[in-house]
Amino acid sequence: QVQLVESGGGLVQAGGSLRLSCVASGSIFSINDVDWYRQAPGKRRESVASITGGGSTNYADSVKGRFTISRDNAKNTVFLLMNNLKPEDTARYFCNAVIVTGDLHLSYSYWGQGTQVTVSS
Repeated sequence: QVQLVESGGGLVQAGGSLRLSCVASGSIFSINDVDWYRQAPGKRRESVASITGGGSTNYADSVKGRFTISRDNAKNTVFLLMNNLKPEDTARYFCNAVIVTGDLHLSYSYWGQGTQVTVSS
């Protein structure tokens, strides 16, 4: 069984920074693409950043230049460094990963439970 667990959220003032972590555990052969999404109350879930298995990254326009996604393959962990946070960044942040399982080498998409980020003005 594979699990994704996010952490690192919290309450921060506008202009502050947070670093989110997404740790995968279980029977894992490899982790391919990983995306960070966020969902604010009453709004649709949106992708904010993605990283491929090879390390290529992509960002939503709203976070470009402020957020940085990275990965530590040895620790099955993906990070989202968020700088210069704004009140509009307030949301629950989720990671989504395409993981090849260690037993049958099948590829599945997994979601974590999310971590709350609240930015005060």
